[in-house]
Amino acid sequence: MKSFAVLALAAVLGPVALAQSQTFAVNPNASEVRMTLNTTHEVVHGIFHIQSGSITFERSNSKMSGSVIVLAGSGKTGNELRDKKMDKEILKVGRYTSISFAPQTYTGTIGLEGDSTIQVSGVFTLLGNPHNLTIPMQIHMDGSKATASAHFTVPYVQWGLKNPSFMFWKAENDVAIDLNLTGQISN
Repeated sequence: MKSFAVLALAAVLGPVALAQSQTFAVNPNASEVRMTLNTTHEVVHGIFHIQSGSITFERSNSKMSGSVIVLAGSGKTGNELRDKKMDKEILKVGRYTSISFAPQTYTGTIGLEGDSTIQVSGVFTLLGNPHNLTIPMQIHMDGSKATASAHFTVPYVQWGLKNPSFMFWKAENDVAIDLNLTGQISN
């Protein structure tokens, strides 16, 4: 009889617990954005600093809100001249100080513990222009700690950014992004 009461209580309260909003607060110091750009002479790797991030979600529906904000001028590729050109001519950091992704919905299931794979759709803002983007994301939940990682491509030239090619040094029109977020989950 006692076990029936526990099961009945779990059946009633389980959906309520799952319906609560939870927030993933990103730790900027433990998170990063890496980029890879293929060119005719080398593969350019870079890293950007995450300024802030907070994503609210519910497990019972597919809605998300919040944003992850990256400092546009924080990109470092190991070549100071290239970084200055990227800041001034491509990312135009004097006018656009940040790059952001604002999730709106997701498909898949975010488990209470362990690993989950979801598809996150939202708005990626670059040079002040919003672009719809769906990102495959791997989530790992460990109590109140969580990580989220994604690998995706940004068609930066198609989105209005300048291709850095010159003379015989040619760059592709897309850049690969590796997003690694670490943070805390709270109700």
